[in-house]
Amino acid sequence: MRIDHLLTRSHLDDDFPLPLDHPFTVSMAEAAGVTRYNLSRLIDAGLIRHPVRGVCLATQAGDSVRLRAESLSLIVPDDYVVCDRHAGWLHGADMILAPGENQVLRPISVFRPAGRGRLRRELADSGERNLRPSEIMVVDGVRVTTRLRTAWDLGRQRSRDASLSCLDQMFRIGGFDREEFLAGIPRFRGMRWVTRLRELGPLADPLAASPGESCLRLRWIDAGLPSPELQVAIRRDGVLLGIVDLACEKVRYAAEYDGEEWHSSTEQINHDHTRRTGLAYDDWQVDVFDKTHVFGRRVNVEQLLRQGYAAALARS
Repeated sequence: MRIDHLLTRSHLDDDFPLPLDHPFTVSMAEAAGVTRYNLSRLIDAGLIRHPVRGVCLATQAGDSVRLRAESLSLIVPDDYVVCDRHAGWLHGADMILAPGENQVLRPISVFRPAGRGRLRRELADSGERNLRPSEIMVVDGVRVTTRLRTAWDLGRQRSRDASLSCLDQMFRIGGFDREEFLAGIPRFRGMRWVTRLRELGPLADPLAASPGESCLRLRWIDAGLPSPELQVAIRRDGVLLGIVDLACEKVRYAAEYDGEEWHSSTEQINHDHTRRTGLAYDDWQVDVFDKTHVFGRRVNVEQLLRQGYAAALARS
Protein backbone atom coordinates (compact mmCIF):
# COMPACT_ATOMS: atom_id res chain seq x y z
CA MET A 1 0.00 0.00 0.00
CA ARG A 2 0.99 3.64 -0.46
CA ILE A 3 1.56 5.59 2.74
CA ASP A 4 2.58 9.05 1.50
CA HIS A 5 -0.74 10.55 2.60
CA LEU A 6 -0.25 9.12 6.12
CA LEU A 7 3.16 10.78 6.53
CA THR A 8 1.55 14.24 6.43
CA ARG A 9 -0.72 13.52 9.41
CA SER A 10 -0.15 13.84 13.14
CA HIS A 11 -1.48 10.36 13.80
CA LEU A 12 -2.63 7.26 11.97
CA ASP A 13 -6.30 6.71 11.11
CA ASP A 14 -8.50 3.99 9.64
CA ASP A 15 -6.58 4.14 6.36
CA PHE A 16 -3.84 2.21 8.11
CA PRO A 17 -4.56 -1.52 7.70
CA LEU A 18 -3.37 -2.62 11.14
CA PRO A 19 -4.74 -2.12 14.66
CA LEU A 20 -4.19 1.34 16.11
CA ASP A 21 -4.61 0.24 19.74
CA HIS A 22 -2.75 -3.08 19.74
CA PRO A 23 0.84 -4.06 18.90
CA PHE A 24 1.75 -6.03 15.79
CA THR A 25 4.86 -7.71 14.41
CA VAL A 26 6.79 -6.81 11.29
CA SER A 27 5.54 -9.98 9.61
CA MET A 28 1.95 -9.00 10.43
CA ALA A 29 2.58 -5.62 8.82
CA GLU A 30 3.99 -7.23 5.69
CA ALA A 31 0.96 -9.55 5.49
CA ALA A 32 -1.27 -6.47 5.62
CA GLY A 33 0.61 -4.87 2.72
CA VAL A 34 2.96 -2.58 4.66
CA THR A 35 6.51 -3.22 3.49
CA ARG A 36 9.52 -2.99 5.79
CA TYR A 37 10.59 0.14 3.92
CA ASN A 38 7.27 1.88 4.49
CA LEU A 39 7.21 0.69 8.08
CA SER A 40 10.59 2.35 8.60
CA ARG A 41 9.25 5.57 7.08
CA LEU A 42 6.33 5.57 9.50
CA ILE A 43 8.72 4.96 12.40
CA ASP A 44 10.98 7.81 11.24
CA ALA A 45 7.90 10.06 11.08
CA GLY A 46 7.05 9.22 14.70
CA LEU A 47 3.75 7.57 13.82
CA ILE A 48 4.87 4.10 14.88
CA ARG A 49 7.31 3.03 17.59
CA HIS A 50 9.01 -0.16 18.72
CA PRO A 51 7.89 -0.99 22.29
CA VAL A 52 10.24 -4.02 22.15
CA ARG A 53 12.41 -5.57 19.50
CA GLY A 54 10.42 -7.09 16.65
CA VAL A 55 7.13 -5.45 17.67
CA CYS A 56 5.49 -2.26 16.41
CA LEU A 57 2.78 -0.05 17.90
CA ALA A 58 0.98 3.08 16.74
CA THR A 59 2.51 5.89 18.79
CA GLN A 60 -0.92 7.33 19.53
CA ALA A 61 -1.80 4.15 21.49
CA GLY A 62 0.39 5.40 24.36
CA ASP A 63 1.87 3.09 26.95
CA SER A 64 0.38 0.79 29.56
CA VAL A 65 1.09 -2.50 31.30
CA ARG A 66 -1.47 -4.13 29.02
CA LEU A 67 0.26 -2.89 25.87
CA ARG A 68 3.65 -3.93 27.22
CA ALA A 69 2.34 -7.41 27.96
CA GLU A 70 0.68 -7.69 24.56
CA SER A 71 3.91 -6.63 22.89
CA LEU A 72 5.92 -9.29 24.70
CA SER A 73 3.28 -11.96 24.15
CA LEU A 74 3.74 -11.64 20.37
CA ILE A 75 7.34 -12.84 20.50
CA VAL A 76 7.76 -14.76 23.79
CA PRO A 77 6.67 -18.45 23.73
CA ASP A 78 4.09 -19.49 26.31
CA ASP A 79 6.45 -21.70 28.30
CA TYR A 80 9.12 -19.02 28.79
CA VAL A 81 9.43 -16.45 31.53
CA VAL A 82 10.39 -12.82 30.94
CA CYS A 83 13.25 -11.87 33.27
CA ASP A 84 15.66 -9.10 34.17
CA ARG A 85 15.23 -5.60 32.70
CA HIS A 86 12.18 -6.38 30.58
CA ALA A 87 10.53 -7.99 33.60
CA GLY A 88 11.08 -4.78 35.56
CA TRP A 89 9.76 -2.77 32.62
CA LEU A 90 6.67 -4.96 32.43
CA HIS A 91 6.07 -4.45 36.16
CA GLY A 92 6.04 -0.69 35.58
CA ALA A 93 9.62 0.45 36.22
CA ASP A 94 9.67 2.88 33.31
CA MET A 95 13.31 3.93 33.54
CA ILE A 96 14.78 0.49 34.02
CA LEU A 97 15.67 0.06 30.36
CA ALA A 98 18.91 1.67 29.25
CA PRO A 99 18.61 5.16 27.70
CA GLY A 100 17.63 4.83 24.06
CA GLU A 101 17.03 1.09 24.37
CA ASN A 102 13.80 1.33 22.39
CA GLN A 103 15.99 2.47 19.49
CA VAL A 104 18.83 0.00 20.06
CA LEU A 105 16.30 -2.81 20.67
CA ARG A 106 18.49 -5.18 22.62
CA PRO A 107 17.27 -8.79 22.90
CA ILE A 108 14.66 -9.60 25.53
CA SER A 109 15.72 -11.76 28.49
CA VAL A 110 13.51 -14.86 28.54
CA PHE A 111 14.30 -18.04 30.44
CA ARG A 112 12.89 -21.44 31.21
CA PRO A 113 13.10 -23.02 34.64
CA ALA A 114 16.22 -25.18 34.92
CA GLY A 115 16.25 -28.35 32.85
CA ARG A 116 13.91 -27.26 30.05
CA GLY A 117 16.39 -25.89 27.52
CA ARG A 118 16.80 -22.46 25.98
CA LEU A 119 15.22 -20.38 23.25
CA ARG A 120 17.50 -19.92 20.24
CA ARG A 121 16.43 -16.87 18.27
CA GLU A 122 17.88 -13.43 17.66
CA LEU A 123 15.13 -11.59 19.55
CA ALA A 124 15.94 -13.24 22.84
CA ASP A 125 18.76 -13.52 25.34
CA SER A 126 17.79 -16.91 26.64
CA GLY A 127 18.93 -19.76 28.83
CA GLU A 128 17.93 -21.66 31.93
CA ARG A 129 17.51 -20.25 35.41
CA ASN A 130 16.78 -21.70 38.85
CA LEU A 131 13.31 -20.21 39.09
CA ARG A 132 11.00 -21.43 41.81
CA PRO A 133 7.25 -21.65 41.07
CA SER A 134 6.63 -18.92 43.65
CA GLU A 135 8.93 -16.59 41.69
CA ILE A 136 6.83 -16.71 38.52
CA MET A 137 3.63 -14.78 38.00
CA VAL A 138 1.41 -13.78 35.09
CA VAL A 139 0.97 -10.14 34.04
CA ASP A 140 -1.77 -9.71 31.43
CA GLY A 141 -1.14 -13.16 30.01
CA VAL A 142 2.67 -13.04 30.08
CA ARG A 143 4.74 -15.18 32.45
CA VAL A 144 7.24 -12.99 34.24
CA THR A 145 9.45 -13.16 37.31
CA THR A 146 7.91 -11.59 40.42
CA ARG A 147 9.06 -8.16 41.48
CA LEU A 148 11.15 -9.63 44.28
CA ARG A 149 12.90 -12.19 42.06
CA THR A 150 13.40 -9.50 39.39
CA ALA A 151 15.12 -7.29 41.96
CA TRP A 152 17.44 -10.12 43.01
CA ASP A 153 18.33 -10.78 39.37
CA LEU A 154 18.88 -7.14 38.45
CA GLY A 155 21.15 -6.66 41.43
CA ARG A 156 23.52 -9.26 39.94
CA GLN A 157 25.07 -7.42 37.00
CA ARG A 158 28.66 -6.71 35.99
CA SER A 159 28.08 -2.95 36.07
CA ARG A 160 27.74 -1.40 39.52
CA ASP A 161 25.88 1.52 37.93
CA ALA A 162 23.34 -0.77 36.29
CA SER A 163 22.91 -2.87 39.43
CA LEU A 164 22.16 0.02 41.76
CA SER A 165 20.01 2.00 39.33
CA CYS A 166 17.89 -1.08 38.55
CA LEU A 167 17.56 -1.93 42.24
CA ASP A 168 16.45 1.62 42.99
CA GLN A 169 13.83 1.44 40.25
CA MET A 170 12.48 -1.88 41.54
CA PHE A 171 12.28 -0.55 45.09
CA ARG A 172 10.55 2.53 43.69
CA ILE A 173 7.65 0.49 42.27
CA GLY A 174 7.56 -1.63 45.44
CA GLY A 175 5.61 -4.82 45.92
CA PHE A 176 8.08 -6.55 48.27
CA ASP A 177 9.62 -5.92 51.68
CA ARG A 178 13.21 -4.78 52.20
CA GLU A 179 13.65 -7.37 54.94
CA GLU A 180 12.54 -10.18 52.63
CA PHE A 181 14.80 -8.89 49.88
CA LEU A 182 17.88 -8.75 52.11
CA ALA A 183 17.12 -12.09 53.74
CA GLY A 184 17.03 -13.79 50.33
CA ILE A 185 20.45 -12.61 49.13
CA PRO A 186 22.44 -15.52 50.69
CA ARG A 187 20.48 -17.94 48.51
CA PHE A 188 22.43 -16.71 45.47
CA ARG A 189 25.81 -17.55 46.96
CA GLY A 190 28.25 -18.72 44.29
CA MET A 191 26.16 -17.36 41.43
CA ARG A 192 27.44 -14.88 38.88
CA TRP A 193 27.89 -11.30 40.14
CA VAL A 194 26.38 -12.08 43.54
CA THR A 195 29.05 -9.81 45.03
CA ARG A 196 27.24 -6.88 43.38
CA LEU A 197 24.01 -7.90 45.05
CA ARG A 198 25.67 -8.20 48.45
CA GLU A 199 27.38 -4.82 48.09
CA LEU A 200 24.59 -2.76 46.57
CA GLY A 201 21.42 -4.49 47.76
CA PRO A 202 21.50 -2.77 51.18
CA LEU A 203 21.92 0.61 49.43
CA ALA A 204 18.77 0.35 47.28
CA ASP A 205 16.47 3.31 47.85
CA PRO A 206 12.99 4.00 46.40
CA LEU A 207 13.57 7.77 46.62
CA ALA A 208 16.04 7.73 43.72
CA ALA A 209 14.10 9.42 40.91
CA SER A 210 16.27 8.36 37.97
CA PRO A 211 19.20 6.12 37.00
CA GLY A 212 21.39 9.24 36.78
CA GLU A 213 20.62 10.09 40.40
CA SER A 214 21.38 6.51 41.42
CA CYS A 215 24.79 6.64 39.75
CA LEU A 216 25.58 10.04 41.23
CA ARG A 217 24.74 8.61 44.66
CA LEU A 218 27.13 5.75 44.02
CA ARG A 219 29.88 8.25 43.15
CA TRP A 220 29.08 10.13 46.39
CA ILE A 221 29.47 6.93 48.41
CA ASP A 222 32.67 5.99 46.57
CA ALA A 223 34.04 9.46 47.37
CA GLY A 224 33.86 8.57 51.06
CA LEU A 225 31.34 11.26 52.01
CA PRO A 226 28.75 10.72 54.77
CA SER A 227 25.73 8.72 53.62
CA PRO A 228 23.56 11.08 51.56
CA GLU A 229 19.95 11.91 52.24
CA LEU A 230 17.69 11.68 49.20
CA GLN A 231 15.05 14.12 47.95
CA VAL A 232 15.64 16.58 50.78
CA ALA A 233 13.09 19.38 51.09
CA ILE A 234 14.82 22.62 52.12
CA ARG A 235 12.70 25.28 53.81
CA ARG A 236 13.33 28.74 55.23
CA ASP A 237 10.77 30.20 57.62
CA GLY A 238 8.35 27.51 56.54
CA VAL A 239 8.71 28.35 52.85
CA LEU A 240 9.94 25.60 50.52
CA LEU A 241 13.08 26.72 48.72
CA GLY A 242 13.51 23.51 46.79
CA ILE A 243 14.02 19.76 46.85
CA VAL A 244 17.52 18.49 46.13
CA ASP A 245 18.53 15.04 44.88
CA LEU A 246 21.29 14.29 47.41
CA ALA A 247 22.27 16.21 50.52
CA CYS A 248 24.17 16.33 53.76
CA GLU A 249 22.00 18.70 55.77
CA LYS A 250 24.52 18.98 58.59
CA VAL A 251 26.95 20.97 56.42
CA ARG A 252 24.35 22.29 53.91
CA TYR A 253 25.85 20.52 50.93
CA ALA A 254 23.81 19.13 48.05
CA ALA A 255 24.47 17.47 44.72
CA GLU A 256 22.05 17.18 41.82
CA TYR A 257 21.99 15.25 38.59
CA ASP A 258 20.61 17.18 35.61
CA GLY A 259 19.37 14.71 33.02
CA GLU A 260 18.52 16.00 29.56
CA GLU A 261 14.84 15.07 29.76
CA TRP A 262 14.00 17.18 32.80
CA HIS A 263 16.65 19.89 32.77
CA SER A 264 17.19 21.04 29.18
CA SER A 265 14.29 23.28 28.12
CA THR A 266 14.40 27.04 28.68
CA GLU A 267 11.62 26.79 31.25
CA GLN A 268 13.37 23.97 33.10
CA ILE A 269 16.71 25.78 33.08
CA ASN A 270 15.13 28.99 34.41
CA HIS A 271 13.32 27.05 37.13
CA ASP A 272 16.56 25.34 38.20
CA HIS A 273 18.41 28.67 38.26
CA THR A 274 15.76 30.35 40.43
CA ARG A 275 15.60 27.41 42.83
CA ARG A 276 19.35 27.09 43.20
CA THR A 277 19.81 30.83 43.64
CA GLY A 278 17.39 30.70 46.57
CA LEU A 279 19.34 27.84 48.10
CA ALA A 280 22.61 29.76 47.72
CA TYR A 281 21.11 32.70 49.60
CA ASP A 282 20.29 30.25 52.38
CA ASP A 283 23.99 29.26 52.58
CA TRP A 284 23.57 25.97 50.77
CA GLN A 285 26.23 24.86 48.36
CA VAL A 286 24.66 22.95 45.48
CA ASP A 287 26.90 21.27 42.92
CA VAL A 288 25.26 20.26 39.66
CA PHE A 289 26.41 17.31 37.56
CA ASP A 290 25.38 15.88 34.21
CA LYS A 291 26.25 12.81 32.17
CA THR A 292 29.66 14.18 31.19
CA HIS A 293 30.68 14.27 34.86
CA VAL A 294 29.14 10.96 35.87
CA PHE A 295 29.59 8.85 32.74
CA GLY A 296 32.09 10.71 30.54
CA ARG A 297 35.54 9.55 29.51
CA ARG A 298 37.17 11.66 32.19
CA VAL A 299 34.90 11.05 35.13
CA ASN A 300 35.92 13.53 37.84
CA VAL A 301 32.75 13.62 39.86
CA GLU A 302 34.23 12.03 43.00
CA GLN A 303 36.92 14.70 43.19
CA LEU A 304 34.37 17.45 42.64
CA LEU A 305 32.07 16.02 45.30
CA ARG A 306 34.88 15.91 47.84
CA GLN A 307 35.85 19.50 46.99
CA GLY A 308 32.26 20.72 47.27
CA TYR A 309 31.69 18.93 50.55
CA ALA A 310 34.95 20.32 51.97
CA ALA A 311 33.96 23.85 50.96
CA ALA A 312 30.54 23.48 52.58
CA LEU A 313 32.11 22.00 55.71
CA ALA A 314 34.52 24.95 55.97
CA ARG A 315 31.58 27.39 55.94
CA SER A 316 29.46 25.51 58.43
